[in-house]
Amino acid sequence: MKNIFTQSFIISALAFSTLNLAQTTTTTAAKTAAIGTSKNWGSVDGISMIGLVQGPSSADAQLQVACVFEYTEGDIFSAQALPANLNGLVHLDEALKGELTNLRKTGQFQGHSLETLLIMPPAGSMSAKKLLLIGLGDRNKFTPDLMTSVGEVAAREAMRLGVTNFAFASDLKDAGIDSPTALVAGNVVRGIIHANRSENYLNEHKLSTTKKLEKVYLLAGPAFFETAGGGISEAIADVKKK
Repeated sequence: MKNIFTQSFIISALAFSTLNLAQTTTTTAAKTAAIGTSKNWGSVDGISMIGLVQGPSSADAQLQVACVFEYTEGDIFSAQALPANLNGLVHLDEALKGELTNLRKTGQFQGHSLETLLIMPPAGSMSAKKLLLIGLGDRNKFTPDLMTSVGEVAAREAMRLGVTNFAFASDLKDAGIDSPTALVAGNVVRGIIHANRSENYLNEHKLSTTKKLEKVYLLAGPAFFETAGGGISEAIADVKKK
């Protein structure tokens, strides 16, 4: 009798564990967004902050912004970086026929913190007509706070170039950095809004004639879309109080 009870208990426990595993797997799968998924996480000062699951070579925007660290041999292809099929920097390098790597490897673009380089991609190589690289400096010294300044630089350069929308890819995980997704996304938004408010001040005081930004597409990988969105929404709520 005792053996029968023990066997029944074990079978029930295994069934319960299997059910829990299935539920966990389903929940995890549900949080992975499909390529092309987009959501307007909110608007602030007339700018829609749109999350988009897309790589920087494929995002449909007037300007694409991509961030890169100072070059280390094979960095975006390393074991620490995202797999090639999910790695936006690898796709960007392929779209430019290896020139992203060549520019960095030869020191034409060194990737120092907040360094910028504007590229006009060959026709048909990527969706955006202009590509802006922004340096992140030494990968070993990276902190999420830097992304506020990176967001500012991205927005200022976008307005200087006369575009009304741009796509932004932080590309940290593509480069092999395990960064806090929500905080990074939120800081980028904070930087963009600060730059936009400064530009609005200049326009109001007849010190600038730049076009107004209307949309920013904040790119995220399938597994990070919801987490990034939480950081974006929190940042929007935060800057609206100021």
